[in-house]
Amino acid sequence: MIALLTSAAFSMVFTLLLTPLFARAFRGLNLGQFVRADTPTTHVVKRGTPSMGGVVFITASVLGYFVGQFAGQQRPSGSGLLVILMMVGLGLIGFVDDLLKVRLKNSMGLSGPLKILGTVIVGSVFAILSITYEDPNGLTPASTAVSFLRDLPFDFIVIFGGGLGLVLFVGWIVLITTSVSNAVNLADGLDGLAAGSAAFAIGSYIIVGFWQAQQSCTFLAESAENFYKCYTVSYPLDLATIAASIVGALIGFLWWNTSPAQIMMGDTGSFAIGGALAALAILTRTELLLILIGGLFLVITGQVIVQRIYFKATRGKRIWRASPLHHHFEMKGWAEVTIVVRFWIISGLFVASGVGLFYAEWLYSTP
Repeated sequence: MIALLTSAAFSMVFTLLLTPLFARAFRGLNLGQFVRADTPTTHVVKRGTPSMGGVVFITASVLGYFVGQFAGQQRPSGSGLLVILMMVGLGLIGFVDDLLKVRLKNSMGLSGPLKILGTVIVGSVFAILSITYEDPNGLTPASTAVSFLRDLPFDFIVIFGGGLGLVLFVGWIVLITTSVSNAVNLADGLDGLAAGSAAFAIGSYIIVGFWQAQQSCTFLAESAENFYKCYTVSYPLDLATIAASIVGALIGFLWWNTSPAQIMMGDTGSFAIGGALAALAILTRTELLLILIGGLFLVITGQVIVQRIYFKATRGKRIWRASPLHHHFEMKGWAEVTIVVRFWIISGLFVASGVGLFYAEWLYSTP
């Protein structure tokens, strides 16, 4: 608990105090935001706002985790380091994308195929490490089974064998990673929208990880009343700690990222958040629960997909005035702050439903 609280406090203070310094440095290096031509005209005023703000909260999250572990007199675990690997790895892809936008002075950046290739590489490395490393209790950070509230009977290795099963498992992890990182990226269109919504979603894993630690099969005695519904998760409290560090960093960053934003997270930040969210879901064995916990991101992504399919099928017609969804409401005349706060509320309701379902499964499960 000391590690968890220290991590959150350190990362929040770091971003709260140092984000303006990073923003000033980015402005001095001419690392400003470029605005796409098809976004609402109200976004023109954001041109030149320091971008790559994800560098700030990625740094804060990583340092916060290690400071927390030191304060709690604990060693970093494989699970915690895997979350950092995914977060930093995808953040690096976003950083290259942001850097190219600045250097080329347009909003295109890294090509789509190269982004996907980078995500596939990071996701594949994560997948392999997560099932080959074993903690002192013989548990691997990830499982080759598909999970919802805990592992489901569908196990890639058991059903398809070692070779094909491993390939399908890696493909499954890459699919989750690609989907979540792109979903968060699509939500990063208004000041504070992605940061606030992500704080809710990643914050849910503080609760999930902490509860799994309290009900861990490793520490509960076999004679315990609730042993039959214990969790076989590697270092769940450490997962809660890294989640707390990320949330603390996002809250401090949000102070400066809320409208009118003094710094943008850029693709550096949105890809990193998506990577962290995917990793936490995979390692806590709650992959499909992301449908609820990341419900807002799913809705925004779904709207973009439907809009594009309809646009192509009808040769130019649209269902909504714009996509992603938040731009549609901008076109209808909603104030940016109104959209962001209402989307935060929706995100919070999705997260509450996901955490509630997670707890209800434990509460009402029978031997």
